[in-house]
Amino acid sequence: MAVAKNGKRPADRSSTPPGTDPHQGAAHAGAFGCFEQGSSGRLSPDRLLNVLRRTGILPDDPRIAETVANLDRARPAPPPAEPWLLAAEEFAAATQRNRGIIERAARGELAVPDFPALVADLQRIYQEVRADRRGAVAAYIPQLARVDADQFAISVCTVDGQRFSIGDADVNFCLQSVSKTVNYCLTLEEHGPDTVHRHVGREPSGQGFNELTFNKAGLPHNPMINAGAIMSCSLIQRGLDAADRFDFVADTWKRLAGGRGVGFNNSVYLSERNTADRNFALGYSMRERGAFPSGTDLLATLEFYFQCCSIEVDAQQLAVAAASLANAGVCPLTEDPVFSARTVRHCLSLMSSCGMYDFSGEFAFTIGLPAKSGVSGALMLVVPQLMGIAIWSPRLDAHGNSVRGIEVCRGLVDCYNVHTYDLLTGTGAGSGKRDPRLRRQQSAIEGIVGLCFAASQGDLNEIRRLTACNVPLGAADYDGRTALHLAAAEGHRDIVEFLLSMGVDPQPVDRWGGTPLDDANRFGHRELVQLLADATDTDLAGR
Repeated sequence: MAVAKNGKRPADRSSTPPGTDPHQGAAHAGAFGCFEQGSSGRLSPDRLLNVLRRTGILPDDPRIAETVANLDRARPAPPPAEPWLLAAEEFAAATQRNRGIIERAARGELAVPDFPALVADLQRIYQEVRADRRGAVAAYIPQLARVDADQFAISVCTVDGQRFSIGDADVNFCLQSVSKTVNYCLTLEEHGPDTVHRHVGREPSGQGFNELTFNKAGLPHNPMINAGAIMSCSLIQRGLDAADRFDFVADTWKRLAGGRGVGFNNSVYLSERNTADRNFALGYSMRERGAFPSGTDLLATLEFYFQCCSIEVDAQQLAVAAASLANAGVCPLTEDPVFSARTVRHCLSLMSSCGMYDFSGEFAFTIGLPAKSGVSGALMLVVPQLMGIAIWSPRLDAHGNSVRGIEVCRGLVDCYNVHTYDLLTGTGAGSGKRDPRLRRQQSAIEGIVGLCFAASQGDLNEIRRLTACNVPLGAADYDGRTALHLAAAEGHRDIVEFLLSMGVDPQPVDRWGGTPLDDANRFGHRELVQLLADATDTDLAGR
């Protein structure tokens, strides 16, 4: 989907009121034609919903809520003996306000076109990782120590609202440190980065998340550790009373999560407050250093911080919230612009460098994506402009990160080229990685087209790059023409030499029975004729 100049994704055309679009009838006919109708020329409503579900658009998606309700109202009662089918005009009536997302899903034009392949990979990763029982629950907060350590969930939501969940995805857990991301965004929206960073730094601390340490200016190192998160809480809606400040944060999480209300775990809040000596020490140390804004009520700020950590969501909600960050602050399910793109950029930058406690550098090296973890076992992973992923598993490692959560991230970057710098190494059989943004086989086809074009233009650097991306150098286009054919025809000796040195077949045959040697002869490239003849003789001798 196109992105506007302000960084926001435009509203889906499914919201266009019926009767205002002169091409509405044609559009409905096009959408109807996307679905297989069989010989009757009619469409099964159940097939419509199944196709949407297969692409990741679920029945509870608010963008298709009206269509689902229309189909439920139109469904005959009692059920007829024959299958209930929709004519084209009935389909148009049922989908008139939701046709945009329905047609894009049917055409395979959503963020992850081959969504079933992503689902299959996540299912496999889930089964592999669930056997990992390393780590232990957070014992320093008594209520968290009582959580079932074997619970495990993975949930994904793309920037087009395609969703999938597996495991304990509907079980609530506390945000804990994951709350720091949204609180930081709220401070940026309210005050701007210059004011915010007069009170909190933006460098990794290199130490534990609750370490009693500050930067050279006497400020918290960054907003993703406890001291910095306490500072963020001191900046949020200072003019409101305590209840309204908490409601403001909870409502923001609700908006990010697609409109589903979040919970609050009072027992965890009380447990955390009663075992918060280190957080109180951080607060008093910052007050002693004059780090807080003037007039800050320290005890109220600490209470607010504990409350934010005790907000409850499930993995499905957290995945939608992560997708909202991946989508420049706009919730994919509701198109609600919760944060500005500039705010999200700042937040993702700090999540990349500071979001995984004192494991952040290693995580950036191996995973290469913005993430934030919490000692409840939550991990929020953001793939910008593609998707958000939530993993929940309470067993933690020595850094306070979910053991299974990190292993899921490893499995994901092993499958897909989503690491920030995977663009340097590409995809293909050699790397074992795929691009989830492309339709099935599209990546290979585009690579072959690019290879042939580079060969015809004499662009050896591009051919070397495509080689690094595992594009098969001997692959042919629809006419059977290979890069060697084109380089020979155009007289590009350096490219012919490179391709032969890489072991490319010296005598591929195109659809007209021609070889690269024939092309070199036809266009009078005598030195290439000799080069290709020698390579052909060598190849024949080797057989």
